Amino acid sequence: MIKIIYGPKGTGKTKTLIDEANNIVSSAKGHLIFVTNTKRYMYDLHRDIRFIDTSDYMIAGEEALCGFVKGVVAANNDNEYLFIDGAARIACKDIKDMAAFYYMLDRLCETNGLTIYVTCSCSKEELPDFVAKYL
Repeated sequence: MIKIIYGPKGTGKTKTLIDEANNIVSSAKGHLIFVTNTKRYMYDLHRDIRFIDTSDYMIAGEEALCGFVKGVVAANNDNEYLFIDGAARIACKDIKDMAAFYYMLDRLCETNGLTIYVTCSCSKEELPDFVAKYL
């Protein structure tokens, strides 16, 4: 299952994502992974949540982000939740050009039993159909 947290820049999407991860950690049976492109929020997350700063890995583009996310998920076989803060920002693309990424996330959910949360910096009206279907 994919869950989208959307809104214009500065509306608290990251805070909402962090709060959601911290609330889930006590009841989760598998691993939780939080992916973003800054270390700024590292200490806001519960210590049992795996924090990954993509800026350490020089991800360039949507294909690289897809490969990175699949690799992170493949590292453990009991992942339960994946939180991605700003996928479009990490991939340096507009959200409207990231259909392949969301298709990959959908397949990842199905094959691994994951729940994936993704933040999108845009209004509800600006969400492409391939993202809006997860609202």
